[in-house]
Amino acid sequence: MKQHITLAFFLVSTALSAQQVERLSLSQVVELAKAKSIAARQAATTKETRYWEFRNYQSDYKPQLILDSRLPAFSRSFQEVVQPDGAIQFQPIRNNNSSVGISLEQNIARTGGTIYATTQLQRFDDFIRDATLYNGTVFAVGLSQPLFQFNDLKWDKRIEPLKYRESIQEYIESMENIATTASSLFFDLLLAQVNQSIAETNLKNTNDILTIAREKFELGKTSRNEILQLQLEQLKARKAVGTAKRDLEIATLNLKAYIGLQNDARLELQEPIPSNPPVISAQTAIDEAFANRADAIAFGRRTLEAQRAVVKAKTERGLNATLTANLGFSNRGQSVGDLYQQPQNQQLVTIEFSMPILDWGRAQSSLKTAEANQKLTQYTIEQDKQNFQQAIYTQVTLFDMLKDQLSLTEQADSIATEKYQIARERYVLGDLSITDLSIAFTEKDQARRDFIGALRDYWAAFYQLRWLTLYDFEKQEKL
Repeated sequence: MKQHITLAFFLVSTALSAQQVERLSLSQVVELAKAKSIAARQAATTKETRYWEFRNYQSDYKPQLILDSRLPAFSRSFQEVVQPDGAIQFQPIRNNNSSVGISLEQNIARTGGTIYATTQLQRFDDFIRDATLYNGTVFAVGLSQPLFQFNDLKWDKRIEPLKYRESIQEYIESMENIATTASSLFFDLLLAQVNQSIAETNLKNTNDILTIAREKFELGKTSRNEILQLQLEQLKARKAVGTAKRDLEIATLNLKAYIGLQNDARLELQEPIPSNPPVISAQTAIDEAFANRADAIAFGRRTLEAQRAVVKAKTERGLNATLTANLGFSNRGQSVGDLYQQPQNQQLVTIEFSMPILDWGRAQSSLKTAEANQKLTQYTIEQDKQNFQQAIYTQVTLFDMLKDQLSLTEQADSIATEKYQIARERYVLGDLSITDLSIAFTEKDQARRDFIGALRDYWAAFYQLRWLTLYDFEKQEKL
């Protein structure tokens, strides 16, 4: 008895589990995709990478505390020593020459130079002679300043923040791309559900009509040809049901995989009929796109990069020099304490320079190439801006057209459904041929599919506009 109860409970539980249905709207599917999809995680990882790249750039303008050491530095070998008479002897050496130093450095963005403060200690152990010596810089400050050279720090300070702003907007654009993909998969499944519903309804209606037709045939009110036609329609309907179930399963798996759903529930999608489609001004859309899109930021960044290339080519063809100055205190002794007993002044000033005398036109060619690339970049940006605006204007126009198409197809769907009901009733009453009934069948199904297609086109255009402008026209706010 207990076994029967357990088996019954198991069968009921299995049936209930199989009947679990998860109802989802288009907005819910989009949010799930943005939160759980692999594409969303990839976009978030890319955004994080760009953030740390920006942090790395910022660190170039902050003080750097650096520890340098060479410890241990043991050496045991033979070294050549030149004798007073010019002969060479190889003397054995066995020593340790260790050092350690701490430096605080700061880059100067305006000039491209570096200032620093440092302290260093060096110890030399001669194991053959059993002697130990110390040498060190107690404290020193210095400057390394390029003269007449290209200043990377100055240009990076203008360009890198733009790159970071681009990365932020690119992340938002990635989210809107995900929304577009999720919307497409949503309508793949919705259309599959509609096709399955149409196929099952048509099969049921065909069976009912075939039953009626057989009764009329027995009464001599219909022909054998009509019976055969309905039997053929019945076979087509059964085949359509099988095809629809297969397409439904594939579309369900594709959508679940993309939005990260792991359960076995059957999805039931709600038709996303817009209650109040937004009115979108083309100029507003263009203004928002230039304010929000990564491409709009890139226009300025690409202009600066072209200018930087020209400036770099100009500086590299002339005099390049570097000023190095150092001022501090140093000493030597047989113990560490000796270094701090009356340390000696330490000064260093050097200017190193180089200037091309004969380069066979290399510098001039580099400059002309950079200037030509700058012009090409300007022309390309002008064209990209025109394409940018044209794409948005076209999309706004398309969206307005699709709003009207959606209204028309919705009316056509309602009319075709009503027309089919009338045709079915007329056939039962014997007032309509099987051919006209089949035409009504086809028109009803096609109108239903056209309505779902119009819904799909409307939302595809809507999400495309969001991607192009990074603006939510329903809520009237930036994304």
